Amino acid sequence: MNLQAVRAIYQFEMARTWRTVTQSIISPVLSTALYFVVFGSAIGSRIEHIGGVSYGAFIVPGLIMLSVLTQSISNASFGIYFPKFTGTIYELLSAPISHLEIVISYVGAAATKSVLVGLIILATAAVFVPFHIAHPVWMLLFLILTAVTFSLFGFIIGIWADGFEKLQLIPMLIVMPLTFLGGPFYSVSMLPPVWQKLSMLNPSVYLISGFRWSFFDQSEVHIGVSFTMTLVFFFIALSVATWIMRSGWRLKA
Repeated sequence: MNLQAVRAIYQFEMARTWRTVTQSIISPVLSTALYFVVFGSAIGSRIEHIGGVSYGAFIVPGLIMLSVLTQSISNASFGIYFPKFTGTIYELLSAPISHLEIVISYVGAAATKSVLVGLIILATAAVFVPFHIAHPVWMLLFLILTAVTFSLFGFIIGIWADGFEKLQLIPMLIVMPLTFLGGPFYSVSMLPPVWQKLSMLNPSVYLISGFRWSFFDQSEVHIGVSFTMTLVFFFIALSVATWIMRSGWRLKA
């Protein structure tokens, strides 16, 4: 593996984060803090506990996942779309670096940014509500795996998009609604039986449920099922992203 090339692309993408720190880090953290104020205070005063967990603490994993999902897609899609827009993608494709290494570079940088945002939000949440992480290793594993998986998805969107408006089309119309319906602010078990079954078709349910289990040792979906489904999403996204780079789909005129 050409580690020098991977490191160069990775460092370039990370440097862009520090040049736009307000948009990349401060903005999502402040937005999530507002969710804590609105949902934790307004709704939390009416819903005291869910499954023995205070409502304020219950929404912490969901809010972190909500931010990580959106930031992963946004970071990765813009990261690969901008070279397409400027035409520098052709220099990258002709460089002595493999397709997999290109994917690793861009996706690795996007996932790093998302994990950093997630950890900052986790620290911010501790200011608003007290909570305990039952399985910290699993928490980090789910956080990293989710960030990488959706960074791969964002990478695919960035290659598919042929305009800046399309970068937000799928995240706004598909990913965001599915994430909100995946249980970040409520438990799927609170829904009527029919809606519980329909919720199992939503991929974000498994991500949020598994991540919430790492905090409270309880979830709507068995941890083994959540982890397996997350791995399935990861390998599918990795295969598609690698195939796109190898085939040159929407990259080579």
